[in-house]
Amino acid sequence: MTYKHFIDSDICKGCGICVDACPKNVLEISDKLNNKGYFPAFQARPEDCIFCAICCTMCPDVAIAISEIEEKKAAQK
Repeated sequence: MTYKHFIDSDICKGCGICVDACPKNVLEISDKLNNKGYFPAFQARPEDCIFCAICCTMCPDVAIAISEIEEKKAAQK
């Protein structure tokens, strides 16, 4: 199965809970502001993500999602 990690930067407040919770240190806080004036989290090292979903579970704003993508679409990317 192939998965995709997504952070909605317009919802993220940049609290850093996901950054601290990530066992692989994939996430960091951006130096760019989002539309609400926060510095959102982003995947600094997406290749290291193991899709454990701890970040999704810990996010108080439900700004992070991991979803399964079809194998055909994954092969095209």
